Amino acid sequence: MSELTEITTAEQTAHPHTLRAEHGQRLARVQEVLAGRGQDALVVTDPANLYYLTGYNAWSFYMPQALLVPVRGEAHLVLRAMDAKGGHHTATLPPERIHGYPEHYVHRHDIHPWEWIARCGREVGALPSGPAVVALELDAHFFSPRAYLALGACLPQAQLVDSLELVNWLRVVKSDTEIALMRAAGEVTVRAMTVAVDSLRAGARQCDVVAQIQQAQAHGTEALGGDYPAIVPMLPSGETAGTPHLTWVEEPLRHGEATTVELAGVHRRYHVPLARTVSLGPPPARLAETAEATGLGLEQALAAMRPGSTTADVHAAFTRTISRYGLSKESRIGYSIGIGYPPDWGERTVSLRAEDHTVLTPGMCFHVILGMWMDSWGYETSESVLVTDGPPELLAPLDQGLVTHP
Repeated sequence: MSELTEITTAEQTAHPHTLRAEHGQRLARVQEVLAGRGQDALVVTDPANLYYLTGYNAWSFYMPQALLVPVRGEAHLVLRAMDAKGGHHTATLPPERIHGYPEHYVHRHDIHPWEWIARCGREVGALPSGPAVVALELDAHFFSPRAYLALGACLPQAQLVDSLELVNWLRVVKSDTEIALMRAAGEVTVRAMTVAVDSLRAGARQCDVVAQIQQAQAHGTEALGGDYPAIVPMLPSGETAGTPHLTWVEEPLRHGEATTVELAGVHRRYHVPLARTVSLGPPPARLAETAEATGLGLEQALAAMRPGSTTADVHAAFTRTISRYGLSKESRIGYSIGIGYPPDWGERTVSLRAEDHTVLTPGMCFHVILGMWMDSWGYETSESVLVTDGPPELLAPLDQGLVTHP
Protein backbone atom coordinates (compact mmCIF):
# COMPACT_ATOMS: atom_id res chain seq x y z
CA MET A 1 0.00 0.00 0.00
CA SER A 2 1.34 3.44 -0.87
CA GLU A 3 1.96 5.67 2.13
CA LEU A 4 1.04 2.81 4.48
CA THR A 5 2.60 3.38 7.89
CA GLU A 6 2.80 0.12 9.84
CA ILE A 7 4.15 -0.67 13.27
CA THR A 8 5.88 -4.02 12.93
CA THR A 9 6.73 -4.73 16.54
CA ALA A 10 7.64 -8.40 16.92
CA GLU A 11 5.50 -8.91 19.96
CA GLN A 12 2.44 -7.02 21.11
CA THR A 13 2.68 -5.79 24.69
CA ALA A 14 0.61 -7.98 27.00
CA HIS A 15 -2.86 -6.56 27.40
CA PRO A 16 -3.46 -5.40 30.98
CA HIS A 17 -7.13 -6.30 31.04
CA THR A 18 -8.79 -9.67 31.31
CA LEU A 19 -11.05 -9.11 28.31
CA ARG A 20 -8.97 -10.50 25.45
CA ALA A 21 -11.32 -13.45 24.85
CA GLU A 22 -14.36 -11.23 25.16
CA HIS A 23 -13.11 -8.87 22.46
CA GLY A 24 -13.26 -11.64 19.88
CA GLN A 25 -16.75 -12.61 20.99
CA ARG A 26 -17.91 -9.01 20.79
CA LEU A 27 -16.56 -8.54 17.29
CA ALA A 28 -18.29 -11.75 16.23
CA ARG A 29 -21.54 -10.45 17.67
CA VAL A 30 -21.16 -7.19 15.71
CA GLN A 31 -20.73 -9.21 12.53
CA GLU A 32 -23.84 -11.26 13.34
CA VAL A 33 -25.88 -8.07 13.66
CA LEU A 34 -24.43 -6.69 10.42
CA ALA A 35 -25.34 -9.90 8.60
CA GLY A 36 -28.87 -9.80 10.02
CA ARG A 37 -29.27 -6.23 8.78
CA GLY A 38 -27.88 -7.00 5.35
CA GLN A 39 -24.97 -4.59 5.88
CA ASP A 40 -21.45 -5.15 4.59
CA ALA A 41 -19.31 -3.24 7.10
CA LEU A 42 -19.36 -1.07 10.21
CA VAL A 43 -17.13 1.95 10.80
CA VAL A 44 -16.62 2.41 14.56
CA THR A 45 -15.46 5.83 15.74
CA ASP A 46 -16.81 6.21 19.29
CA PRO A 47 -13.73 5.79 21.56
CA ALA A 48 -15.82 3.85 24.08
CA ASN A 49 -16.80 1.41 21.36
CA LEU A 50 -13.20 1.09 20.19
CA TYR A 51 -12.27 0.21 23.75
CA TYR A 52 -15.16 -2.23 24.10
CA LEU A 53 -14.25 -4.10 20.92
CA THR A 54 -10.44 -4.00 21.05
CA GLY A 55 -9.19 -2.51 24.33
CA TYR A 56 -7.60 0.45 22.52
CA ASN A 57 -7.17 3.23 25.06
CA ALA A 58 -5.46 6.56 24.45
CA TRP A 59 -6.26 10.27 24.41
CA SER A 60 -6.23 10.24 20.62
CA PHE A 61 -9.95 10.46 19.93
CA TYR A 62 -9.72 14.13 18.98
CA MET A 63 -8.15 12.97 15.70
CA PRO A 64 -9.79 10.75 13.06
CA GLN A 65 -9.53 7.08 14.00
CA ALA A 66 -11.67 4.05 13.33
CA LEU A 67 -12.17 0.34 13.71
CA LEU A 68 -13.28 -1.08 10.36
CA VAL A 69 -15.41 -4.20 10.83
CA PRO A 70 -16.42 -6.15 7.71
CA VAL A 71 -19.42 -8.47 7.88
CA ARG A 72 -16.99 -11.31 7.20
CA GLY A 73 -13.26 -11.29 7.80
CA GLU A 74 -10.97 -9.46 10.19
CA ALA A 75 -11.43 -6.03 11.76
CA HIS A 76 -8.69 -3.42 11.29
CA LEU A 77 -7.85 -0.47 13.52
CA VAL A 78 -6.69 2.73 11.80
CA LEU A 79 -5.09 5.50 13.84
CA ARG A 80 -2.83 8.49 13.37
CA ALA A 81 0.69 7.15 12.75
CA MET A 82 2.06 8.43 16.05
CA ASP A 83 -0.80 6.66 17.87
CA ALA A 84 -0.43 3.31 16.12
CA LYS A 85 2.19 2.09 18.59
CA GLY A 86 -0.26 2.92 21.39
CA GLY A 87 -2.61 0.52 19.68
CA HIS A 88 -0.02 -2.22 20.13
CA HIS A 89 0.31 -1.43 23.82
CA THR A 90 -3.42 -1.46 24.54
CA ALA A 91 -5.47 -3.15 21.81
CA THR A 92 -5.78 -6.90 21.49
CA LEU A 93 -5.56 -6.87 17.70
CA PRO A 94 -2.38 -8.29 16.15
CA PRO A 95 0.16 -5.76 14.82
CA GLU A 96 -0.65 -6.43 11.18
CA ARG A 97 -4.21 -5.20 11.75
CA ILE A 98 -3.22 -1.85 13.26
CA HIS A 99 -2.41 0.88 10.74
CA GLY A 100 -1.29 4.49 10.99
CA TYR A 101 -2.02 7.27 8.53
CA PRO A 102 0.85 9.67 7.77
CA GLU A 103 1.27 12.92 9.67
CA HIS A 104 0.88 15.09 6.60
CA TYR A 105 -2.86 14.28 6.61
CA VAL A 106 -3.33 16.09 9.92
CA HIS A 107 -5.14 19.45 9.90
CA ARG A 108 -5.18 20.02 6.17
CA HIS A 109 -7.91 21.75 4.20
CA ASP A 110 -7.06 20.03 0.91
CA ILE A 111 -6.81 16.39 2.05
CA HIS A 112 -8.35 14.50 4.96
CA PRO A 113 -7.33 11.46 7.08
CA TRP A 114 -10.58 9.73 6.17
CA GLU A 115 -9.44 9.53 2.57
CA TRP A 116 -6.46 7.47 3.75
CA ILE A 117 -8.62 5.46 6.18
CA ALA A 118 -11.03 4.56 3.37
CA ARG A 119 -8.23 3.56 1.01
CA CYS A 120 -6.59 1.47 3.72
CA GLY A 121 -9.91 -0.20 4.52
CA ARG A 122 -10.45 -1.17 0.89
CA GLU A 123 -6.91 -2.53 0.45
CA VAL A 124 -7.04 -4.75 3.54
CA GLY A 125 -10.58 -5.94 2.78
CA ALA A 126 -12.26 -4.28 5.74
CA LEU A 127 -14.27 -1.88 3.52
CA PRO A 128 -15.97 -2.79 0.23
CA SER A 129 -14.63 -1.57 -3.10
CA GLY A 130 -17.92 -1.86 -4.98
CA PRO A 131 -21.64 -1.52 -4.27
CA ALA A 132 -22.35 -2.19 -0.58
CA VAL A 133 -24.08 -0.94 2.54
CA VAL A 134 -21.72 0.57 5.12
CA ALA A 135 -22.97 1.50 8.60
CA LEU A 136 -21.49 4.55 10.31
CA GLU A 137 -21.73 5.86 13.87
CA LEU A 138 -23.40 9.03 12.69
CA ASP A 139 -24.11 10.34 16.18
CA ALA A 140 -20.64 9.68 17.59
CA HIS A 141 -19.07 12.79 19.12
CA PHE A 142 -15.85 12.61 17.10
CA PHE A 143 -17.20 11.77 13.64
CA SER A 144 -17.49 15.15 11.95
CA PRO A 145 -19.51 16.22 8.89
CA ARG A 146 -16.25 16.66 6.99
CA ALA A 147 -15.23 13.12 7.93
CA TYR A 148 -18.53 11.83 6.56
CA LEU A 149 -18.07 13.70 3.28
CA ALA A 150 -14.47 12.53 2.88
CA LEU A 151 -15.37 8.90 3.53
CA GLY A 152 -18.38 9.04 1.23
CA ALA A 153 -16.31 10.50 -1.59
CA CYS A 154 -13.91 7.57 -1.31
CA LEU A 155 -16.70 4.95 -1.30
CA PRO A 156 -18.77 6.26 -4.23
CA GLN A 157 -20.67 3.02 -4.78
CA ALA A 158 -21.49 2.43 -1.13
CA GLN A 159 -24.72 3.33 0.57
CA LEU A 160 -23.81 4.98 3.89
CA VAL A 161 -26.36 4.35 6.64
CA ASP A 162 -26.70 5.06 10.35
CA SER A 163 -25.51 2.22 12.57
CA LEU A 164 -28.19 3.20 15.11
CA GLU A 165 -25.67 2.78 17.94
CA LEU A 166 -25.15 -0.90 17.10
CA VAL A 167 -22.15 -1.34 19.40
CA ASN A 168 -23.60 0.87 22.15
CA TRP A 169 -26.60 -1.43 22.42
CA LEU A 170 -24.37 -4.50 22.63
CA ARG A 171 -22.69 -2.83 25.62
CA VAL A 172 -25.90 -2.46 27.64
CA VAL A 173 -25.81 -5.87 29.37
CA LYS A 174 -22.48 -6.31 31.14
CA SER A 175 -20.47 -9.52 31.34
CA ASP A 176 -19.28 -10.87 34.67
CA THR A 177 -15.85 -9.34 34.04
CA GLU A 178 -17.41 -5.97 33.31
CA ILE A 179 -19.55 -6.15 36.44
CA ALA A 180 -16.40 -6.71 38.48
CA LEU A 181 -14.87 -3.61 36.86
CA MET A 182 -18.00 -1.58 37.61
CA ARG A 183 -17.83 -2.64 41.25
CA ALA A 184 -14.18 -1.64 41.35
CA ALA A 185 -15.06 1.77 39.88
CA GLY A 186 -17.73 2.07 42.55
CA GLU A 187 -15.09 1.76 45.25
CA VAL A 188 -13.23 4.68 43.69
CA THR A 189 -16.51 6.62 43.59
CA VAL A 190 -17.17 6.12 47.29
CA ARG A 191 -13.69 7.38 48.10
CA ALA A 192 -13.98 10.42 45.80
CA MET A 193 -17.43 11.41 47.05
CA THR A 194 -16.37 10.99 50.68
CA VAL A 195 -13.50 13.40 50.02
CA ALA A 196 -15.87 15.77 48.23
CA VAL A 197 -18.41 15.87 51.04
CA ASP A 198 -15.72 16.31 53.70
CA SER A 199 -14.09 19.11 51.70
CA LEU A 200 -17.24 21.17 51.21
CA ARG A 201 -16.85 23.68 54.02
CA ALA A 202 -17.70 27.36 54.27
CA GLY A 203 -14.73 29.47 53.19
CA ALA A 204 -13.12 26.79 51.05
CA ARG A 205 -12.51 27.86 47.46
CA GLN A 206 -14.49 25.79 44.99
CA CYS A 207 -11.36 25.15 42.91
CA ASP A 208 -9.54 23.80 45.96
CA VAL A 209 -12.39 21.41 46.71
CA VAL A 210 -12.28 20.14 43.13
CA ALA A 211 -8.50 19.70 43.36
CA GLN A 212 -9.03 17.32 46.27
CA ILE A 213 -11.77 15.48 44.38
CA GLN A 214 -9.59 15.03 41.31
CA GLN A 215 -6.70 13.77 43.41
CA ALA A 216 -9.03 11.20 44.96
CA GLN A 217 -10.35 10.16 41.55
CA ALA A 218 -6.84 9.57 40.21
CA HIS A 219 -5.58 7.86 43.37
CA GLY A 220 -8.55 5.53 43.70
CA THR A 221 -8.01 3.26 46.68
CA GLU A 222 -4.94 1.52 48.03
CA ALA A 223 -5.93 -1.58 46.07
CA LEU A 224 -7.44 0.03 42.92
CA GLY A 225 -6.03 2.80 40.80
CA GLY A 226 -8.35 5.50 39.51
CA ASP A 227 -8.64 6.77 35.96
CA TYR A 228 -9.61 10.12 34.45
CA PRO A 229 -13.37 10.70 34.20
CA ALA A 230 -15.29 11.44 31.02
CA ILE A 231 -16.80 14.47 32.77
CA VAL A 232 -15.03 16.72 35.26
CA PRO A 233 -16.54 17.16 38.74
CA MET A 234 -19.58 19.41 38.67
CA LEU A 235 -20.08 21.76 41.58
CA PRO A 236 -23.00 24.23 41.24
CA SER A 237 -23.25 26.20 44.47
CA GLY A 238 -25.61 28.76 46.00
CA GLU A 239 -27.86 30.29 43.35
CA THR A 240 -26.22 28.23 40.62
CA ALA A 241 -27.30 25.00 42.36
CA GLY A 242 -30.55 25.40 40.47
CA THR A 243 -28.70 24.80 37.20
CA PRO A 244 -27.19 21.45 36.13
CA HIS A 245 -23.82 20.85 34.49
CA LEU A 246 -21.94 23.82 35.91
CA THR A 247 -18.40 23.12 37.05
CA TRP A 248 -16.55 25.35 39.52
CA VAL A 249 -15.10 28.82 40.03
CA GLU A 250 -12.48 30.22 42.39
CA GLU A 251 -15.05 31.81 44.73
CA PRO A 252 -15.33 30.47 48.29
CA LEU A 253 -18.26 28.42 49.49
CA ARG A 254 -20.63 30.35 51.73
CA HIS A 255 -22.40 29.44 54.94
CA GLY A 256 -26.14 29.21 54.43
CA GLU A 257 -25.86 27.92 50.86
CA ALA A 258 -26.09 24.44 49.36
CA THR A 259 -23.75 22.83 46.86
CA THR A 260 -24.52 19.92 44.57
CA VAL A 261 -21.61 17.73 43.56
CA GLU A 262 -21.67 15.17 40.77
CA LEU A 263 -18.64 13.04 39.96
CA ALA A 264 -17.61 9.58 38.87
CA GLY A 265 -15.13 7.03 40.04
CA VAL A 266 -13.40 5.36 37.12
CA HIS A 267 -11.45 2.12 36.87
CA ARG A 268 -10.15 0.89 33.50
CA ARG A 269 -12.57 3.27 31.76
CA TYR A 270 -15.64 1.91 33.58
CA HIS A 271 -17.59 4.74 35.22
CA VAL A 272 -19.78 4.82 38.32
CA PRO A 273 -21.27 8.32 38.74
CA LEU A 274 -22.75 9.67 41.96
CA ALA A 275 -24.35 12.95 43.08
CA ARG A 276 -24.98 14.41 46.52
CA THR A 277 -26.08 17.78 47.92
CA VAL A 278 -24.41 19.45 50.89
CA SER A 279 -25.98 22.29 52.89
CA LEU A 280 -23.51 24.53 54.70
CA GLY A 281 -25.62 25.31 57.71
CA PRO A 282 -29.25 24.44 58.44
CA PRO A 283 -31.09 23.89 55.15
CA PRO A 284 -34.11 26.02 54.25
CA ALA A 285 -37.42 24.19 54.69
CA ARG A 286 -38.00 24.01 50.92
CA LEU A 287 -34.65 22.26 50.40
CA ALA A 288 -35.18 19.81 53.25
CA GLU A 289 -38.69 18.96 52.05
CA THR A 290 -37.56 18.48 48.45
CA ALA A 291 -34.73 16.24 49.62
CA GLU A 292 -37.13 14.09 51.64
CA ALA A 293 -39.63 13.75 48.78
CA THR A 294 -36.88 12.99 46.26
CA GLY A 295 -35.45 10.35 48.57
CA LEU A 296 -38.82 8.64 48.78
CA GLY A 297 -39.09 8.80 45.01
CA LEU A 298 -35.65 7.22 44.68
CA GLU A 299 -36.69 4.46 47.05
CA GLN A 300 -39.72 3.63 44.91
CA ALA A 301 -37.77 3.85 41.65
CA LEU A 302 -35.23 1.35 42.95
CA ALA A 303 -38.00 -0.92 44.19
CA ALA A 304 -39.40 -0.98 40.65
CA MET A 305 -36.03 -1.81 39.12
CA ARG A 306 -36.49 -5.57 38.78
CA PRO A 307 -35.96 -7.92 35.82
CA GLY A 308 -39.01 -7.92 33.57
CA SER A 309 -40.03 -4.39 34.49
CA THR A 310 -39.49 -1.61 31.99
CA THR A 311 -37.57 1.61 32.27
CA ALA A 312 -40.91 3.41 31.94
CA ASP A 313 -42.10 1.54 35.06
CA VAL A 314 -39.12 2.88 37.00
CA HIS A 315 -39.81 6.42 35.84
CA ALA A 316 -43.49 6.11 36.72
CA ALA A 317 -42.71 4.91 40.25
CA PHE A 318 -40.58 7.99 40.87
CA THR A 319 -43.04 10.38 39.27
CA ARG A 320 -46.01 9.07 41.23
CA THR A 321 -44.18 9.48 44.50
CA ILE A 322 -42.91 13.03 44.07
CA SER A 323 -46.24 14.20 42.64
CA ARG A 324 -47.80 13.58 46.05
CA TYR A 325 -45.51 16.33 47.33
CA GLY A 326 -46.36 18.77 44.57
CA LEU A 327 -43.15 18.11 42.66
CA SER A 328 -42.53 17.18 39.06
CA LYS A 329 -39.50 16.48 36.88
CA GLU A 330 -39.54 16.89 33.11
CA SER A 331 -36.16 15.39 32.28
CA ARG A 332 -35.30 11.70 32.35
CA ILE A 333 -34.25 10.22 35.68
CA GLY A 334 -31.39 8.04 34.50
CA TYR A 335 -29.49 6.33 31.73
CA SER A 336 -27.31 3.33 31.00
CA ILE A 337 -23.65 3.53 32.03
CA GLY A 338 -20.42 1.58 31.62
CA ILE A 339 -17.36 2.54 29.57
CA GLY A 340 -16.89 6.28 29.21
CA TYR A 341 -14.69 8.77 27.37
CA PRO A 342 -15.01 12.54 27.17
CA PRO A 343 -17.37 14.24 26.80
CA ASP A 344 -19.88 11.81 28.37
CA TRP A 345 -20.08 8.76 30.62
CA GLY A 346 -23.53 7.67 29.40
CA GLU A 347 -23.88 4.87 26.86
CA ARG A 348 -26.42 6.83 24.72
CA THR A 349 -28.90 3.95 24.68
CA VAL A 350 -31.45 3.30 27.44
CA SER A 351 -33.07 6.15 29.35
CA LEU A 352 -35.27 6.02 32.42
CA ARG A 353 -38.22 8.01 31.10
CA ALA A 354 -41.88 7.57 30.23
CA GLU A 355 -41.25 7.07 26.50
CA ASP A 356 -38.64 4.31 26.93
CA HIS A 357 -40.00 0.79 27.36
CA THR A 358 -36.76 -1.18 27.47
CA VAL A 359 -37.19 -4.35 29.53
CA LEU A 360 -34.75 -4.57 32.41
CA THR A 361 -32.28 -7.47 32.33
CA PRO A 362 -29.71 -8.57 34.92
CA GLY A 363 -26.35 -7.07 34.02
CA MET A 364 -27.67 -3.66 33.01
CA CYS A 365 -26.18 -0.69 34.86
CA PHE A 366 -27.85 2.69 35.33
CA HIS A 367 -27.11 6.09 36.77
CA VAL A 368 -30.37 7.04 38.48
CA ILE A 369 -29.90 10.80 38.58
CA LEU A 370 -32.52 12.92 40.33
CA GLY A 371 -31.84 16.60 39.82
CA MET A 372 -34.55 18.91 41.13
CA TRP A 373 -33.49 22.26 39.70
CA MET A 374 -35.50 25.25 40.89
CA ASP A 375 -35.15 29.02 40.54
CA SER A 376 -31.91 29.98 42.33
CA TRP A 377 -31.67 26.72 44.28
CA GLY A 378 -31.70 22.99 43.70
CA TYR A 379 -31.28 19.50 45.06
CA GLU A 380 -29.48 16.62 43.40
CA THR A 381 -28.92 13.04 44.42
CA SER A 382 -28.19 9.88 42.48
CA GLU A 383 -27.25 6.23 42.64
CA SER A 384 -25.43 4.01 40.18
CA VAL A 385 -27.04 0.59 40.22
CA LEU A 386 -26.67 -2.87 38.77
CA VAL A 387 -29.81 -4.75 37.77
CA THR A 388 -29.72 -8.20 39.37
CA ASP A 389 -32.07 -11.17 39.68
CA GLY A 390 -33.47 -9.46 42.78
CA PRO A 391 -33.22 -5.92 44.14
CA PRO A 392 -30.78 -3.64 42.33
CA GLU A 393 -27.24 -3.49 43.70
CA LEU A 394 -25.87 -0.08 44.65
CA LEU A 395 -22.47 0.20 42.98
CA ALA A 396 -21.31 3.06 45.22
CA PRO A 397 -23.09 2.56 48.54
CA LEU A 398 -22.92 5.76 50.52
CA ASP A 399 -25.29 7.52 52.90
CA GLN A 400 -28.24 8.93 51.01
CA GLY A 401 -30.13 12.14 51.55
CA LEU A 402 -29.18 15.76 52.16
CA VAL A 403 -25.84 16.24 53.91
CA THR A 404 -25.68 19.10 56.40
CA HIS A 405 -22.49 20.68 57.71
CA PRO A 406 -22.62 23.09 60.65
